[in-house]
Amino acid sequence: MKLEVFLGEFKKSAIKPNGEKGFRGFGFIRRALRRGGEIDPQITDLLRRAFLFAEKAHEGQKRKTGEPYFKHVVKTAMKLIQWRLDPPTIAAGLLHDVIEDTPHGLGEIKKEFGEEIAFLVEGVTKIGHVKYRGAKTQAENLRKMVLALSRDLRVVLVKLADRLHNMQTLAALPPPKQKRIALETYEIYAPLAYRLGMQSLAGELEELAFPFLYPEDYDWLIQNVKEKYEEREKYLREKVLPVIEKTLADNKIKVLEIDFRAKRYASLYKKLQRYDMNLDQIYDLVAMRIIVPTVEDCYAALGVIHQLWPPLPGRIKDYIALPKPNGYKSLHTTVFCVDNHPTEFQIRTQKMHEQAENGIAAHWLYEEEKETGDYRSRQPMFADKKELAWVEQLREWQKEFSDSENFLDSLKIDFFRDRIFVITPKGAVIDLPSGATPVDFAYHIHSDIGDQCSGARVNSRIVSLDYKLQSGDVVEILIQKGKRPSESWLASVKTELAKKHIRANVREKRKIKK
Repeated sequence: MKLEVFLGEFKKSAIKPNGEKGFRGFGFIRRALRRGGEIDPQITDLLRRAFLFAEKAHEGQKRKTGEPYFKHVVKTAMKLIQWRLDPPTIAAGLLHDVIEDTPHGLGEIKKEFGEEIAFLVEGVTKIGHVKYRGAKTQAENLRKMVLALSRDLRVVLVKLADRLHNMQTLAALPPPKQKRIALETYEIYAPLAYRLGMQSLAGELEELAFPFLYPEDYDWLIQNVKEKYEEREKYLREKVLPVIEKTLADNKIKVLEIDFRAKRYASLYKKLQRYDMNLDQIYDLVAMRIIVPTVEDCYAALGVIHQLWPPLPGRIKDYIALPKPNGYKSLHTTVFCVDNHPTEFQIRTQKMHEQAENGIAAHWLYEEEKETGDYRSRQPMFADKKELAWVEQLREWQKEFSDSENFLDSLKIDFFRDRIFVITPKGAVIDLPSGATPVDFAYHIHSDIGDQCSGARVNSRIVSLDYKLQSGDVVEILIQKGKRPSESWLASVKTELAKKHIRANVREKRKIKK
């Protein structure tokens, strides 16, 4: 992609057709956007410099696909532009592989582009070192670790954009690597995207991983479902759409858009497993999605649909009154439709639709309503429902902000400040309190390992036993048979588990001496 095309795509994202600025929530961006739809030259200059720097840094590098490596970083940045993220994040998307794959170091990024962009690039590099080997019991900790290492949600978004393009080109890699990356995507990054409210991205990541993880099941679905998809869409388009359009118009309900959402193969497969692989039991194989202007219109449209066709008992879901924990809002209903075919409808506003597609990226955590020139109303994206502890932590962490500087601060992931996530040599992730030492780690693994701990390696380097571990450290414990814990360890360990075992051993030693 040429620089001019890239900057043109950025401008289209930043200035919407009606002249509204695309970067909501950032006072400094609003001030940087000039009147009349012109982008501030400083922003254009930043992206131009990042584009040219990355192009030169990756010059001559090829991916396994045979394409220039630079194409990957541009694709990553383009996805961030589509999500309407701020210019420093887009610049970080262009530069995210520079430290890892070129001779240029972090200091050079900092000098050329400043602390903020260097911080984002370093964060993406750090979480790139995290590898998932398939221990499902560790998946939740690994998702938390990705957030903890990121320290800023923009880092996670760059990583998700990067992972999406990597998955789109996965076929070029050797089979063992394909499977490892597909598994990591399926178990870690797709669920992480889903929990950040990015439904569309989560579904796309799962869909891209599915054929590499379950090739036989994927082939079965291709052979058995394609015809049914086409049949269902034809039914909706030719028989249902004319009726619903006319009836909504007759009831003076304005419709912004009606489209058809085909269920993804990966999602369909998971659902089919609950129904003995019986396709006739899947009513949302292709659903009709209706976008309307207001919440009141959503309920009015639902009433119209239920007047036309009777609903299936137990199939009406009101995610507007009770949103999903990741913030998803919509009305779902399944009705006995034309020719008595069970058919699912999804009804939502444009704002709900944007959030359902891109979640946290859609409105940068808070949606702002412009009233008489003042940005006064801010609403948290996430629901109050406590399904998972860390989703609740996300909810609590979101607070109302009085100015754009505080809004920027809100992107910092500080609810893990009291926890660290370290890795065993075999890749298992261990969750420990901040300030924990190798001795705490050893006792977490097993009491015998803790008791016989004689030393530790952190990231292949020998460290003292009172060394304070950091998130992302790979920790290996050295043991000495018959060794017993030292009472001096009590001064540095953090976990109650370690203290309990050390004290028990100290008491035993004293008894023996007596």
